[in-house]
Amino acid sequence: MTGGHSHSIAMPSRILIAEDDPSHLEILRRHLARDGHEVEACESGEQALSAFHRFDPDLVLSDLRMPGMSGFELLRKLRADAPDVVVVLMTAYDDMQTAIDAMKDGAFDYLVKPLDLEKLEEILRAGLAARKRNGTRRKSADDPVEAALLDADGLVGRHPKMVEVFKVIGRVAASSAPVLIRGDTGTGKELIARTIHNNSRRADQPFISVNCASLPETLLESELFGHVKGAFTGAQNDRRGRFEIAGTGTIFLDEIGDTSTAFQAKLLRVLQEREFYPVGGERPRRSEARVLAATHQPMERLVREGRFREDLYFRLRVVEVTVPPLRERRDDIPILARHLVARAAEVAEREAPRISDAAIKRLVLHDWPGNVRELENALTRAVVLATGDVIGPEHLDLGAAPLSAGAATAADADTDELDGVLEAAERAHVQRVLVATGGHKSRTADILRISRGRLDRLIEKHNLVVELG
Repeated sequence: MTGGHSHSIAMPSRILIAEDDPSHLEILRRHLARDGHEVEACESGEQALSAFHRFDPDLVLSDLRMPGMSGFELLRKLRADAPDVVVVLMTAYDDMQTAIDAMKDGAFDYLVKPLDLEKLEEILRAGLAARKRNGTRRKSADDPVEAALLDADGLVGRHPKMVEVFKVIGRVAASSAPVLIRGDTGTGKELIARTIHNNSRRADQPFISVNCASLPETLLESELFGHVKGAFTGAQNDRRGRFEIAGTGTIFLDEIGDTSTAFQAKLLRVLQEREFYPVGGERPRRSEARVLAATHQPMERLVREGRFREDLYFRLRVVEVTVPPLRERRDDIPILARHLVARAAEVAEREAPRISDAAIKRLVLHDWPGNVRELENALTRAVVLATGDVIGPEHLDLGAAPLSAGAATAADADTDELDGVLEAAERAHVQRVLVATGGHKSRTADILRISRGRLDRLIEKHNLVVELG
């Protein structure tokens, strides 16, 4: 455990601890007792469950992995009996799935060991204050505990900033509130949106992704809202828009900051009234889709300059998720690099090479202006170029020296540098999977572990033939 005893927690209360490590249990007991709390210390989930009704704690602090009843099981049993209970989970296993599941299942917060005692005090103060306000419920008691499998592809990280992102995903998964995802180009904003969808009750409904910056305003409106026959030249038939196709699923509006104020007014109506008009249509249509949006733009500045409607901005950012750039979480680069190499090797149908220590050091020193996307491209290229079983610095085309923090390299410049060998491998693999699925795009995207929108872009990029089986 780290951090010293700084200041006491306000509102001395009853705290129940479940921790199977006797030394950790004793440290926590003494630390909390010094703050004036009444503490019940238990060495197992079973003991804690038995003590809960007798002790009637204001807050439960539980380890996640214990012999017998786990922290997850204890959390679920406690919430079944007392939906408003404040539970803080502790674990040494700081992976995305654990963090998201903890928040989805109703944990008030989630701490990674070794514990920072100052951080612990901060969370306990917040939890006890929430208990006092009776505002601890993350969702209603009759909400089902979701068991959807996580699409963890690419969402890898142990840095505290990423753990906070995972927590927010877990908190908003059961909600239908709009979410604004912010972050630099290449940080994985669409992946965050897809993970929110996959962990929601809408997971079995469509996830529709639209890049608002890639279409002119007239086409964007038709793409999202559809059009009726004769609405404009070339509109020979009625066409459903993405909002209608999404049904009760999720629609993800990428690069929302690049849209016009005229389009923003129409989108605002969808969020406020849950209805829209197809282009050329006279009757409104309903939409029950959840809206997630993303941008790399400085939204507050756009609002001040009159380029983005303030009312729409506040409608979209009911919940906000900020994805940190890769340079701010360098500790994640080694584990992320190994994950991406394994995935690239699978696509290339070869054994995954090992990344040498020298190559790892080179990766960590780079500033990654293109973020995870740039890292993925660099490592995919390295997998192709490394003929042996080790990726060395010579296989990494990152320039002669580490980039400075202010480097102005374009976010996705290295996409254009991919050599012909990599292009051919990508094209052949996507075509193989399309053939295997009989041209079924959703199944193809699932197998490739990419979004439907990215698959469509790959099909267009490589001029692939999609033959329906």
